[in-house]
Amino acid sequence: MRLQHLHRIDEKGRRTTAGPSHIGNHRMTTRRSLLTFAATGAATLARPARAEWQPDRPLSMIVAFAAGGGTDLAARTLARFLERDLGQPMVVVNRPGAGGEIGFAELARARPDGLTIGFINTPHIVTLPVERRTRFKLDDFTPIANIVDDPGAFYVLTDSPFRSLGDVIAAAKAKPDSVTYGTTGIGSDDHLAVLAFERQAGVKLLHVPYSGSSQVKQALLGRQIAIASMNVAEGVHESRQGLMRMVGQMGERRTEVAPDAPTFREAGFDVVEGSMRGMAAPAGVPPDALARLSLAVRRTVDNPEFQALAAQQMLPLRFLGPEAYLAELQALRSRYEKLWAEHPWRE
Repeated sequence: MRLQHLHRIDEKGRRTTAGPSHIGNHRMTTRRSLLTFAATGAATLARPARAEWQPDRPLSMIVAFAAGGGTDLAARTLARFLERDLGQPMVVVNRPGAGGEIGFAELARARPDGLTIGFINTPHIVTLPVERRTRFKLDDFTPIANIVDDPGAFYVLTDSPFRSLGDVIAAAKAKPDSVTYGTTGIGSDDHLAVLAFERQAGVKLLHVPYSGSSQVKQALLGRQIAIASMNVAEGVHESRQGLMRMVGQMGERRTEVAPDAPTFREAGFDVVEGSMRGMAAPAGVPPDALARLSLAVRRTVDNPEFQALAAQQMLPLRFLGPEAYLAELQALRSRYEKLWAEHPWRE
């Protein structure tokens, strides 16, 4: 068998011939390289992919409003499903007060390890830092996902003389500052909606703020106030029990919950207001933890069992992932900053 010679150029520029020993060395080197490459590739394929983030301890969910309200009810329902998905217990911690500032500030100061998350509501999460100096700002949070988008409404007792928004206006014009209404606090969506209604109707109502919607309902049922300004879902059960009724709601269109209740726009008032409710973590939460938490919320919202419970609670679901949710919050912040400059709502 004839061996093939390899030619090369030596250090003096002369052409030389590589004999069999050189060829053998070359082949050995090539074979060694191939074996090394194959071993490396096999090791790479055999190496397991990086495991997704998984909590190794119970989680805490901070709710900045009182127990029994719409936000609290939605949070506790969600928590049960997140426990299943994440494989750890989730403790709901109510921290009401100051229109949500106490709970929001506690969430903002929490360790950003993914184990402390919380419910955040609009407009509180963006309006409170606009109207006063707070211990938190929007940039102190990492949005995880939005879950609910609930329009506002005016509820009255079933035997109330107010059958429409026109009746409310007539009474307020006859006796200014005599028609009382309750909200979940100064700067809440409930409050801002009434202020917009007052400006457009040319009337002045008497504001009575509370720390949560459950207190607003109790005040209405106890006849301490004439109108409860709160979200649709927060009064629907009492409405179905015949204890109260809706005289108008602030969605873009009529709601399936109360199709007979006209929108404010139908009554001639351009008032569209409501509350988005979603999950957030402290700023700086690791990206893999954020992705896992958002996935858990997405799975929950897609779960037919959760959807059935949300329907029972009359919660209008609207899922937004981290980036879309943040963009929505930033747009709302700009809107309320402009509104504050034109019509400050602090009393």
